Formats: sequence, structure tokens, C-alpha cells
Amino acid sequence: MDLRTTLIVMSALAALGVFAGWRGARPPNPHKGPRMAPWRFIMLLAAAGVVLMAVHAVNLLGVTTGNVR
Repeated sequence: MDLRTTLIVMSALAALGVFAGWRGARPPNPHKGPRMAPWRFIMLLAAAGVVLMAVHAVNLLGVTTGNVR
């Protein structure tokens, strides 16, 4: 992936994380029934994806991460 695509994916994952955090923080409504989407887990996965995309973007900018031998 090039830098532009990486930044687009990272911003989409960040937006998904914010949306899932907002939905997960809402109080439950027992009249509507149980929540069918695990919003807090989706938020966690999106945050992990943002971290991975950030590391990928830093690598594309020339910074070496990981073990250097």
C-alpha cells in the first residue's frame, strides 16, 4: 500500500472507532431488546487497526521499526 491509501484506511478505521465508541457508550434500552453488535469490541479492533496503519505509515516514511540486524 502506498502512503495515501494507508492514511485513508487509517482515517476510516479511526472514524469507525469513534462511531463504535459512541454507540457502545449509549445506555441499553431494554424495550428495544439486546444489542446485536458488540460495539466495544469493534472499537477495540478499529483502534488496533489504527495502530497497525500508523506503524505502516511510519515505515513508508523511512523510519525502521522492529529488529535491525
